[in-house]
Amino acid sequence: QVQLVESGGGLVQAGGSLRLSCVASGIMFSLYDMGWYRQAPGKQRELVARITSGGRINYADSVKGRFTISRDNAKNTVYLQMYSLKPEDTAVYYCHAQFRSDIWGQGTQVTVSS
Repeated sequence: QVQLVESGGGLVQAGGSLRLSCVASGIMFSLYDMGWYRQAPGKQRELVARITSGGRINYADSVKGRFTISRDNAKNTVYLQMYSLKPEDTAVYYCHAQFRSDIWGQGTQVTVSS
């Protein structure tokens, strides 16, 4: 069964850190571009970071320098390391896989208090 499962979200104070993980199953993980998206209440879902199957990375301007995306193909896992969190980072964070189709995780809540 094809599945993406996120973990690592939670409540953190402004300036704090979190590391999100997404474990994929049922796909040839190394062939997929992987990404993290987020959606805050009342806003559209937006791309946060992406890492392609070849290791090319891009970030949203709002997180550049604070977040790091990485992948471990041996563990079928993509990570999002988040530092210097801000209240505006509060959102549900979704894992995404893309090869010839799109796969979405269920999301994990990140809440940053002021």
